[in-house]
Amino acid sequence: MLNRRKIKILEAIINDYIESAEPIGSRTIARKYDLGVSSATIRNEMSDLEEMGYIVAPHASSGRVPSDKGYRLYVDEVMPKRRLTNQQAEFLKQSILQNLNQVDLLMHELSRAISLLTNYTTVAADIMAQRHKIKHIQLVPVDDGIFALMLITDQNTVKNRVLPLPEASGVGLTTAARISAELTRILGGASGDELNNLFIGVTEQRFMDLHINPDIAAPLIAAISEALSSADNVQIYTSGVKNILDFPEFANLEKARAIVGALEEKDGLITLLADNSEDIQVVIGAENENTMLQDCSIIKAKIRINEHFFGNIAIIGPTRMDYSQVVSVLRNMAFEHKEEEG
Repeated sequence: MLNRRKIKILEAIINDYIESAEPIGSRTIARKYDLGVSSATIRNEMSDLEEMGYIVAPHASSGRVPSDKGYRLYVDEVMPKRRLTNQQAEFLKQSILQNLNQVDLLMHELSRAISLLTNYTTVAADIMAQRHKIKHIQLVPVDDGIFALMLITDQNTVKNRVLPLPEASGVGLTTAARISAELTRILGGASGDELNNLFIGVTEQRFMDLHINPDIAAPLIAAISEALSSADNVQIYTSGVKNILDFPEFANLEKARAIVGALEEKDGLITLLADNSEDIQVVIGAENENTMLQDCSIIKAKIRINEHFFGNIAIIGPTRMDYSQVVSVLRNMAFEHKEEEG
């Protein structure tokens, strides 16, 4: 349990670290923040916070910095709500309203505007782009436990994958043809974002009925979903890519290369932006599934304007990003704008 004083000290550490990028010690907190206690008391509380995993010491003799766990507590329970200035709100509003009738311009200008307002990197995906649906699936054994997967979409796009399926060792052409027919029947007409656990469960049950190992259903559907996603004609819009490299956290060449590499992989960005949540999502550090982005935090939201869904957007920054500021920008963008009546 964290008492009020510990929470205030954690908040002070996070606020100071967001601003300075430097570890903070008990004397600095006592001097800068009116907590009504001595630096010795603050030091003891910081020791407890460190034992609980909310802060860490980057060096043996340094001050402390927040951990991913500390940021998560801050975002979920402590982070204050902020409002944009009138000037910021008007800038964002005009970036939207001036481009509502042309989706590609809207996505480009909105990404640029949010990057300018936050000083972070912005990535957006246009969901108005064409989405492929499954037309035919063909599975062919090429070696023991190795299969060629061919996916044909409703737009006659063909996607091929080589898929290791150790659970299907010994499956020959006849059984593979039955599997192909069942997958086409069950999944036909589905788009990539519809391939959820329900389809896996139905496929597993059907495979059991046909005396086919049901354990192959999940990896098969995962491979089909990946192939379908790569076929989708989704336009990615990025802005402020160099912004993230200006932060001292990414002065390390290896970290910088990882970030740039992640921002250059379209399929990875589509996966990052694929989000069915209706609310803003905050993904912190190691919570990122993409290992190249585990030194970053990502805040994602749907782009909804006048009840119309235009796509998804994500803001990428260091884990010490100003979460409150970014969330205020996204809330203003995603949920409050109304089209002006002429």
